[in-house]
Amino acid sequence: MEENQEIEKKMMSIVAEDGSIEDVEVILAFEFKDTKKEYVIYTKNEKDENDNITVYVSNVDRSSGEPKLMGVDDEEEWNRVKDVLRELSKSE
Repeated sequence: MEENQEIEKKMMSIVAEDGSIEDVEVILAFEFKDTKKEYVIYTKNEKDENDNITVYVSNVDRSSGEPKLMGVDDEEEWNRVKDVLRELSKSE
């Protein structure tokens, strides 16, 4: 007899710039050991015109005590994050 196992989704709530709160699904959270910067890859399960699920990447800033999601604006940093995304897509 085969057992169906559903993988439990990790969810988090984010506060948008307009103050609204959205629940999103966390795909991966990780840290670069050398820079000690944390990142989270998440989705709202939206699909683009090619039927691919849209994912978002944010830097997690904990300097104020309350975690805040920030954009990735450094090109070298962004290239490292894209490498993680490529590896993630290979394992799917």
